[in-house]
Amino acid sequence: MRSRKFLKAEQTALSWDTPGLMAGVDEAGRGPLAGPVVAAAVILDDLNPIKGLADSKKLTALRREKLYDEIRAKALCCSIALATVEEIDSLNILQATMLAMRRAVEGLRLKPNKVLVDGNRLPTLDILAEAIVKGDALVPAISAASILAKVYRDRWCAEFHLEYPQYGFAGHKGYGTAMHLAALREHGACPQHRRSFAPVAEVLR
Repeated sequence: MRSRKFLKAEQTALSWDTPGLMAGVDEAGRGPLAGPVVAAAVILDDLNPIKGLADSKKLTALRREKLYDEIRAKALCCSIALATVEEIDSLNILQATMLAMRRAVEGLRLKPNKVLVDGNRLPTLDILAEAIVKGDALVPAISAASILAKVYRDRWCAEFHLEYPQYGFAGHKGYGTAMHLAALREHGACPQHRRSFAPVAEVLR
């Protein structure tokens, strides 16, 4: 069984680059009180560029949706994976995020020569990898991954809202807004709430 430990970026920083396919990796959903954490890995096609790639948080929802479809159509390959609420609660959110990222990379149809990950932590991989702080604003492939992960998770929240409309997931996307916290106090936690997160744990006392 593979270790779920993560590696600090400085432990794996490399001073050389390698030719070949490069994948960008990012996640969405570390902060919310409910739902899975989603990760995406993208290998872009240099011969089929995509205009307007940027940090998903700086794009409108409509622009993200359009870019999501364009990325899926034009990228050499992409992969979206997640870690469940149960895994978040048993591992902790950081370890679950690393797990989702590893699954996303392993789900790529083509194996990259190098993986660039947004942030300052790296999942355990058998591929050359580098963590890049604010990479979602600096590296197009990471920007693309951030868009895929964000749109996928937002769609998940919209679908889950239909099952549990009393919590308002379509609006706050699981984040701890005043409305969400009020709904938690009134209705208790639903199966997709992260019981290891303090605001949810307090309701369950």
